[in-house]
Amino acid sequence: MLEFRNVSKSFWTGKQRKVILDRASFRVELGNSLGILAPNGTGKTTIINMMAGLEKPDEGEICKTCRVSFPLGFMGGLNNKHSARENARFIARLYGLDPDYIEAFTRWLTGIDEYYDMPVGTYSSGMRSRFSFALLLALEFDIYLIDEGMPGTTDAEFNRKAGSILRDRLENATVIVVSHQPSTLEKFCRSAAVLRDGKLLMFDTLEEAKALYDYKA
Repeated sequence: MLEFRNVSKSFWTGKQRKVILDRASFRVELGNSLGILAPNGTGKTTIINMMAGLEKPDEGEICKTCRVSFPLGFMGGLNNKHSARENARFIARLYGLDPDYIEAFTRWLTGIDEYYDMPVGTYSSGMRSRFSFALLLALEFDIYLIDEGMPGTTDAEFNRKAGSILRDRLENATVIVVSHQPSTLEKFCRSAAVLRDGKLLMFDTLEEAKALYDYKA
């Protein structure tokens, strides 16, 4: 379970305060994937980052009783001075997993050959994205977080292998995906919410959420 209890979050833009969430309360139970529809610039990435624990709310509580992933495509948390091998083994120890397995899995999936033993700071954005995605897939979570704004990879072979693994993983996992396009949510979710003006309006079905979202668009 992942639960927001009266969570508020805002930012000062230099001219005014931008409200992302205003005393929002909702719960995501395992087995019930959730989609969040929100126009661009309303705080989709901020909400995903709060779910992952990368950002803190101004007020309220975020409670987790399950394993929640970092956002798909998130490239923070890597030590640029260390190689992919060193980063993979560190993350494995952090999660209490077998470093040899995590290293072997990410080395195979990324396919970056000799670069795997070079500092991550020397990687192209594509190689770094592939390694971050591979790390996500090497770790098993109960809830996977997907932000449509996260960078992807243009490597066809990697996309084929990673996409197959992700599809298998998501068959038994819960997904929370944020997007400004209803079609993105259709791939993952039946229930959905609409984020507008700091309010998160929950609906039992994606169709109900789409109706309000299209009406307000």
